[in-house]
Amino acid sequence: MVHWNVTKRNVRILLVGDQGVGKTSLILSLVSEEFPEDVPAKAEEITIPANVTPQDVPTNIVDYSSFEQSDEVLNEEIQKAHVVCVVYSVDDDDTLDRITSHWLPYIRNAISADQRKPVVLVGNKVDLVEHSTIDIVLTIMEDFPEVESCVECSAKTLHNISEMFYYAQKAVLHPTSPLYIMEDEDLTQPCKKALIRVFKICDVDGDQLLNDYELNLFQRRCFNQPLDPHILDEVKGVIMKNIPDGIYNDAVTLKGFLFLHCLFIQRGRNETTWAVLRRFGYNEHLDMCKEYLQPQLKIPPGSSTELSHRGQQFLTALFERYDKDGDGALSPEEHRMLFSVCPTPPWSYSTDIRKSCTTNERGWVTLHGWLCRWTLMTLIDLPKTLEYLGYLGFNVHENESQLAAIHVTRERRIDLAKRQSSRSVYMCHIIGPKGSGKTGLCRGLLVNDMKTLIGKEFKSNIIYCVNTVQVYGQEKHLIVRDIDVKSNMDPLQPQEVNCDVACLVYDSSNPVSFEYIARIYIKYYAESKIPVMIVGTKGDLEEQRQDYLLQPVEFCQKYKLLPPHVFSLKSNKKELYTKLATMAAFP
Repeated sequence: MVHWNVTKRNVRILLVGDQGVGKTSLILSLVSEEFPEDVPAKAEEITIPANVTPQDVPTNIVDYSSFEQSDEVLNEEIQKAHVVCVVYSVDDDDTLDRITSHWLPYIRNAISADQRKPVVLVGNKVDLVEHSTIDIVLTIMEDFPEVESCVECSAKTLHNISEMFYYAQKAVLHPTSPLYIMEDEDLTQPCKKALIRVFKICDVDGDQLLNDYELNLFQRRCFNQPLDPHILDEVKGVIMKNIPDGIYNDAVTLKGFLFLHCLFIQRGRNETTWAVLRRFGYNEHLDMCKEYLQPQLKIPPGSSTELSHRGQQFLTALFERYDKDGDGALSPEEHRMLFSVCPTPPWSYSTDIRKSCTTNERGWVTLHGWLCRWTLMTLIDLPKTLEYLGYLGFNVHENESQLAAIHVTRERRIDLAKRQSSRSVYMCHIIGPKGSGKTGLCRGLLVNDMKTLIGKEFKSNIIYCVNTVQVYGQEKHLIVRDIDVKSNMDPLQPQEVNCDVACLVYDSSNPVSFEYIARIYIKYYAESKIPVMIVGTKGDLEEQRQDYLLQPVEFCQKYKLLPPHVFSLKSNKKELYTKLATMAAFP
């Protein structure tokens, strides 16, 4: 089980406090498990190996002596430390007063405000008194949120010594302040936001409740073990007692879920909430980890990326979960709700979706269009696909990481050698002069009746359109990219030339249209291994003789290309797209 545990590789604990409070004795008692008779002014830095610490993390313990060290050295040590233990003596009220009058302000001043260090207050020498100072210390914790915890101990009797260092480790690895505001007795906003995302991802049936099945899945994902039914009933009882609307129809509501985590933290079980947050990709600042959103994937040159069967299954289930009215399409509101677990949607619903993939008559994305749009993004922007699959919880649902959603195809040189492509997604570049009808040809891929496009002005030129076509009975995805030509003199960039199949388009009714694509072919494609099709658009108009050395048919004969394909939106024939996909499949 992968835990995106971005905790420290080691924990550095600094002990500070007034002279004589027993800092050095505490360190030596921990290490030797007996009270030292001769105590030096300062203990040497000690490293405790990971396998003997409760949190399984190597730990450095650093002592401070006002006799041997300057304020400058102390400031440096505070900056290097991950947690500071302020030690006072329970039998000396002055040392207790100095926590608020000197030590906590001093630690704050030594570091910048955004680097607040967790602090543990340690009352030593409990063997000398009958009373406890914990009540006083709790009031200090209210005024200084950086104080994570407090503990009373005795270096002499070894009472609570190991607990003291455990609390210090815990303050670093499972800090309270990012999760909880002591004075408000409530979760922080970033923590709430993260837990709301966790709740939504775990709500498999989308009913805004976590039933027993979903809670069990959640427990397995986060803690690798099922929930005992008896404990589950107890948990629900606690929620019901404190938050009446925390349980509905014997299932946990979002309110109940958030209350539960509040309770964990109030009872000092921060590690439980942190385990959940880290499993769902959060770091110690409650940001999504880069490693979680962008798992490393090596793609050989000439290979491409497609959605795997598992990726398609996940995206299909996600679509069906949020298609609340079951009409086979996502309304703008359903689309917004689906991506509510992400910082922003990956594309614009109003423009991008409607113009790049198939929609219903209301312009709402269908399941088919939804999968096509993800297929497009996976080919042209894999990091974005991985990132959004991470936000949506793909790698929580029985997958180690988003890489299980991706299929890397074999290299193009192998396809060329075998004269058959193993891919199921092909990129076709549509290249031609302005006014040649490229955009209509691209949009024709998306509609059943191409005649509906006649006379339309395509003001906002969308770059990509994607749909499925049949190649010898197999369903393939064809992506057409409209290469925007600023002027007929502009050279094409390598990324505009390279594709699985090139479609060079000219207006057959315009005598000066063919020359541009003839030059493009000779300059970029004549010596390449990319299959090329010449297409004459506006085939319903009278064909004009082209002002070029060779007519299109002669040009194709000379360069051993297929004869020019005549295309017209009026004919409503879509075999062009099948031809292009077939040429890509059998280069």
